[in-house]
Amino acid sequence: MIQREKYHDLVKALHTMPVVALIGSRQVGKTTLALEVSKKIEKPVTYIDLESDADFNKLTDAEAYLKRFPGQLLIIDEVQRKPDLFRILRGIVDERRRNGERTGHFLLLGSASSDLLQKSSESLAGRIRYLELTPFTATELYVNEKEKFNLEKLWLRGGFPDSYLASGEQESWEWRSDFFSTYVERDIPNMGVGVAATQLKRFWKMLAHYHGNQINLSEFGRSLEVSHTTIRNYLDLLDDFYMIRQLKPLLGNIKKRLVKSPKVFIRDSGILHNLLQLSNIDVLYSHPKIGASWEGFVVENIINQLDKRWEYNYYRTAAQAEIDLVLHTPDNEIWAIEIKRALSPKLKRGFYEACKDINATHKWIVNAGKDRYPLPEEVEVIGLIEFLKIIQKK
Repeated sequence: MIQREKYHDLVKALHTMPVVALIGSRQVGKTTLALEVSKKIEKPVTYIDLESDADFNKLTDAEAYLKRFPGQLLIIDEVQRKPDLFRILRGIVDERRRNGERTGHFLLLGSASSDLLQKSSESLAGRIRYLELTPFTATELYVNEKEKFNLEKLWLRGGFPDSYLASGEQESWEWRSDFFSTYVERDIPNMGVGVAATQLKRFWKMLAHYHGNQINLSEFGRSLEVSHTTIRNYLDLLDDFYMIRQLKPLLGNIKKRLVKSPKVFIRDSGILHNLLQLSNIDVLYSHPKIGASWEGFVVENIINQLDKRWEYNYYRTAAQAEIDLVLHTPDNEIWAIEIKRALSPKLKRGFYEACKDINATHKWIVNAGKDRYPLPEEVEVIGLIEFLKIIQKK
């Protein structure tokens, strides 16, 4: 099962740019998508996996090796393992361009963020496009009202393909447990990061209990017996490898004391539930983190739907006036979004005060239902799928 939207985006990018980087977390389906898309490219394709010692050694003299494939699309997997490659690619791309080959030279697959890769890829400026592949989202899985789509299943299991598509809850749970262990014990160390696996496991599990909140770096540091600077490095590490999202606060020209720390979310709800030992929907419904889990799930689905024209933040004052998610739309509207699971949601006064602070043009409550209806003071209740459809039309 491939993600339809990213499939079309990737095909278009390869027909437009000489180099395309498809980035995203491990096990999210980058290789599967790349090989599927390669069937649509009207040229020979060579696949190189830098996790294979044999393929890695082929690039000992990378320039000489890669020049053996003129007129081909070269797919290079786990490209972050050889950061010096980007400088070499520039010369090959420019040579191919001089020979009349304009697009579709290299497809790079990476498990590190574009910010991390761009430190090595500045020489490819103007020649490379980045696309992020996320775990399955609601819009990718939802087809229409007639087709069965279980939003609750996606929320519980998360969007990693092997977890979501597992034959049963136990198999999904075991896959996520193995993923977590493998990621901290093998995958992150293989990317050249020197963090002790036991320490990173403890940190990641602690972080799950603060999901949807700001964290106190010094408090975390005392618990793990490390400095607050080390905690910041751990956060940035998990952010770089697509495991967490640090949602930044809206600051701007507002004359109130504002909370300035980011809110931290475990990006995949299935991984969050595994870290919290929430193995089935009944346990999840009775757990005190259910509201925070739903908030993170909705936030991630919304942000993954936005293109680069949008801006997103959260808003909170020291007096606790708060908006879960603030969107600045491409046409300069300001949307204030409160996230609630309840089918009959209630709003606190702080939400309305925060909307006045930021001059919100639209006020929404995104909940777990399907009905859309108005509330007083120009607030509208809407289900997640319906809200994502509105974003798609912008």
